[in-house]
Amino acid sequence: MTKDLYARHRSVLPDWLALYYEDPLEITHGEGRHVWDSDGNKYLDFFGGILTTMTAHALPEVTKAVSEQAGRIIHSSTLYLNRPMVELAERIAHVSGIPDARVFFTTSGTEANDTALLLATAHRRSNTVLAMRNSYHGRSFSSVGITGNRSWSPTSLSPLQTLYVHGGVRTRGPYAHLDDRDFIDACVADLKDLLGHTRPPAALIAEPVQGVGGFTSPPDGLYAAFREVLHERGILWIADEVQTGWGRTGEHFWGWQAHGRSGPPDIVTFAKGIGNGMSVGGVIARAEIMNCLDANSISTFGGTQVTMAAGLANLNHLLEHDLQGNARRVGGLLIERLRAVAAQVPHVREVRGRGLMIGVELTRPGTDEAAPDAASAVLEEARAGGLLVGKGGGHGTSVLRVAPPLSLTVAEAEEGAAILERALRTL
Repeated sequence: MTKDLYARHRSVLPDWLALYYEDPLEITHGEGRHVWDSDGNKYLDFFGGILTTMTAHALPEVTKAVSEQAGRIIHSSTLYLNRPMVELAERIAHVSGIPDARVFFTTSGTEANDTALLLATAHRRSNTVLAMRNSYHGRSFSSVGITGNRSWSPTSLSPLQTLYVHGGVRTRGPYAHLDDRDFIDACVADLKDLLGHTRPPAALIAEPVQGVGGFTSPPDGLYAAFREVLHERGILWIADEVQTGWGRTGEHFWGWQAHGRSGPPDIVTFAKGIGNGMSVGGVIARAEIMNCLDANSISTFGGTQVTMAAGLANLNHLLEHDLQGNARRVGGLLIERLRAVAAQVPHVREVRGRGLMIGVELTRPGTDEAAPDAASAVLEEARAGGLLVGKGGGHGTSVLRVAPPLSLTVAEAEEGAAILERALRTL
């Protein structure tokens, strides 16, 4: 049955639509931190639909909210008042950390970043954007244009002029040998020099932890230092929190808070985890920025009632059960467990991350050269052992991405680490 579905997939869907595994997997249902495939195999899910099933599969509060809302009305568009949308916007504005915040809902992180770019360029009257090397911001025309990861950038054409800044990757590149303070100083000096060679940019967009790029991040405080330079020049700071938001990093509710010394971002984008699988994305911005557009706009599907009901139930569950704290505690144990394994596996260059956002970088033993075949082999072995993980990486890197639902238990963390250890030891 799966082979037949794969053949049908290939005959009707694009060749560039990536699939994991030599024999692709059809996931039919899930519960908690586990999913099942069409052959009845059970897996511990350490990727959560690309960091999207944030709390748990089939979370009762979310399924109930979706069912009840669907029984009333599913959709009406933003042309009409929408109580679930207003209620979720109020909660998000409250937890955003942005003063006088306004919230606009979209259907995805790509669309959220697209909207943030529209707001920033309109507000600043500039189409120049600063982005980070190794970044990923989506698959639309404008978000591909600012993505600094060649593997996910199919065209150099763009409506924007994009300039790339150092700093998103701590352990590679020209400043990797420096200590954290000198690393930040070097990146700030590079930013200042870059700004001297270009017309005033609209904004810097940055992921606090680069997701697709392999869960890389700068030292805490880098973006705070950047913000001081940007603020002097009126340049906006956009924090892409599509993967880092809602407590996934454990230490903070938002990834930007590790860089919050100079105040919050001007714009925050979010998606993925808030809907726990429903299509919810959005933008948070100060009122003067959000309200800068001088033409009408709507969203047909952004903020639709059934997705808003899911998001509200999911956010309430996350806050009431302190899943950020659980990500910090269980994620810390999982990182240390994987680092102990890595010390005995020559292919592992580094285990990095925070909370339940962990990257295991693989290289050819004794070198810094990427080992994509090794990453694919571990992905297959982990699946055979009953564990699903992701892959990522940017220029010259290959990384396993570990990002379970934030309700992961200690026992499940130990089980997943043991499966991943066996898979790594087969290299």
